[in-house]
Amino acid sequence: MQRAPVVAQLGGGAGWRPFLPGAAPAQRRHWRQRRQQQQAAQLGAPAQPWLASHPGQQQRQQQRCRRLAVVASAAGAGALSPEPSPAQKIVAFKEAFWKFLRPHTIRGTILGSSAVTAIALLENTGLIDWALLPRALLGVLALLCGNGYIVGINQIYDVEIDAVNKPFLPVASGELSTKAAWWLCLALAAGGIAITATNFGSLITGLYCFGLFLGTIYSVPPLRLKRSAVAAFMIIATVRGFLLNFGVYHAARAALGLPFAWNPSISFVTAFVTLFATVIAITKDLPDIEGDEKFGIETFATSMGVRRIAFLGSGLLLTNYMGAIALAVRLPALFNPWTMAGGHAVLALILLYRTIKLDAAKYSQEAIKQYYAAIWLNFYAEYLLLPFLGA
Repeated sequence: MQRAPVVAQLGGGAGWRPFLPGAAPAQRRHWRQRRQQQQAAQLGAPAQPWLASHPGQQQRQQQRCRRLAVVASAAGAGALSPEPSPAQKIVAFKEAFWKFLRPHTIRGTILGSSAVTAIALLENTGLIDWALLPRALLGVLALLCGNGYIVGINQIYDVEIDAVNKPFLPVASGELSTKAAWWLCLALAAGGIAITATNFGSLITGLYCFGLFLGTIYSVPPLRLKRSAVAAFMIIATVRGFLLNFGVYHAARAALGLPFAWNPSISFVTAFVTLFATVIAITKDLPDIEGDEKFGIETFATSMGVRRIAFLGSGLLLTNYMGAIALAVRLPALFNPWTMAGGHAVLALILLYRTIKLDAAKYSQEAIKQYYAAIWLNFYAEYLLLPFLGA
């Protein structure tokens, strides 16, 4: 007589399925997953009446259900999710790579380099040669490679902190493996150095490598200077303030066949952005205070508090704007009063409004993020104004 198949109930009632020894592995995994999901769903169900008098048993049941929920989630992600196609993998990698590059820093780099180059071209319109455009684009690409390396290496060494502060970042979320992130960083650094060395001479190449070095010691042990609030803001101010503006302007004039000479607008924006980058350096940690405190990272925000740092950052920027307005009044032969004074007055009012709004919101996490985003918008606006500041 033929043996009857073994039957296993997976959930009871309409939810049961026969467990056939000869069933396909995929089908058996599906049945196991259904059973795990059904058991995990008990987390939301009311406790059985007899458990009310047995708190220890009730606690053990809850713990078991939690474990089943985790298993069900993991199994659902693996067993029930179809293998992504090559095209889907490419799209997922592109999205992860874009987040890896930190788009808000890319915008600042592109705007800054474009505005500084525009100054060099506007003061020497007779030397403009469209044949130089590919070289200019290579310069922007080199800057983006350096930017990507610096923010990338930071994500590799901040993965545990980012899991608390910025779980959407690709290394912290697992969209990019640490190995893949390392390969991307090495490729970006090597590509940037190669472009700079073959197109812009030894001075610019040396400055470029110095910027990569500063970005490295900012994040990488044993120095990991981001742990020191003063060293951290000095590095960011140097890279964003001096190296970017001086380096790009020098390279642009060299491409035009001109020796380096300071332009009033370039001198102004180098000093202005250096202080602005200092403000970015001390306010960037405002949204990250929870993770920084957990992992012992010393920042101005953790030592002085969110409110004081927000007021300090806004005060420094307002001083910056007032200085720009004063220069427009005192030196009308060098600066256009309407754009220099008027533009910075508008930006100062916007900043003041954002600061008042942050205080009214009692420094909630969402308000802090909006305030920090507004600081970056003012940073972008500064470079949009730059080509129009000269007299």
